[in-house]
Amino acid sequence: MRFKFSMSPLSALLRSQKRLQRRLEKAMPKLRVSEPPKVSKPRAPRSGLVQVHAFGSNPGRLRMFEYVPSTRRDPATLVVVLHGCLQTAKQYDRGSGWSRMARDRGFVLLYPEQTKENNHNLCFNWFRPSMVARDRGELMSIRQMIEHAIERHGIAESRVFIQGLSAGGAMANALLVTYPHLFAAGHVVGGLPYGAARDAMSALSVMKSGPRRQRREWGDLARSAAGGVSSRKPAVAIWQGRADRVVSPGNGEALLAQWLDFHGLDELAGQSEVRPEGSMIVWKDENGRRLVEYRLLDALDHGLPVIARRAGSERQAYMLEGAIGAPQQFYKTFIRPGRM
Repeated sequence: MRFKFSMSPLSALLRSQKRLQRRLEKAMPKLRVSEPPKVSKPRAPRSGLVQVHAFGSNPGRLRMFEYVPSTRRDPATLVVVLHGCLQTAKQYDRGSGWSRMARDRGFVLLYPEQTKENNHNLCFNWFRPSMVARDRGELMSIRQMIEHAIERHGIAESRVFIQGLSAGGAMANALLVTYPHLFAAGHVVGGLPYGAARDAMSALSVMKSGPRRQRREWGDLARSAAGGVSSRKPAVAIWQGRADRVVSPGNGEALLAQWLDFHGLDELAGQSEVRPEGSMIVWKDENGRRLVEYRLLDALDHGLPVIARRAGSERQAYMLEGAIGAPQQFYKTFIRPGRM
């Protein structure tokens, strides 16, 4: 015998509501309810760097990136930028703002980039003699990149500049003393002098405690690297953080000693100036051309000083925000046509 169960009061109510809803939908015109607009997530700024593959024999097995603005300005200028450890070229570019400056002021950027195959922490191997010897290793790779960019973009011979941070600063300094004829000026931030170390262990030691050599010894190392091929010497700006916990301020003093001796300048001839961010000493030639600039920034830890950005913008490692920007100051003091 089959039994037929009646619906519960709740089920009957639900069914009657559905029937009523269907009748109302048929009787009333369909209305399109607009959805609230979707708010897109802010995108991270994209770097305009482009990789260049064929630039030379590349004995140091580095990568080459460049930024070429759509509008170039005379005189044709090249700025070489060397990133620090644990950074890539694109990360450094986004954090430093170099490509924005290159776009606005019409100069070409060159970014050599380290690989993990060469150094697991992406540090340029400034402490390995084979990598910073003339026409060898990573130093030679970067020289090939520079010469390739000069020829490809018609760069004026006297308009090549270089800036580097930390290990990139030490490598920039190695390029400046080894190929002084290539550069008009260089900027070393939180870097180390040429010849400060011979391997990874000695590199860690001098980073922590600072190297110990006499001024004349530092100058001799630079002259030996240059090989006497040219009497032309670049101007150099040395920036060091007094609060740097990675590269001891003693390295900034050794860098200064190397360049004062290389240029043959009297230590007491510098002109001192107290600035809000710290102290600065400048040495000039008889024509008033700036040869050496040394800045000791009081509150700066280890990183590149960059101008503070608006809230919500992407931050990069080792980019230290404040009221002063190292790229802008280097451009204003050394790169801008008619300066120095």
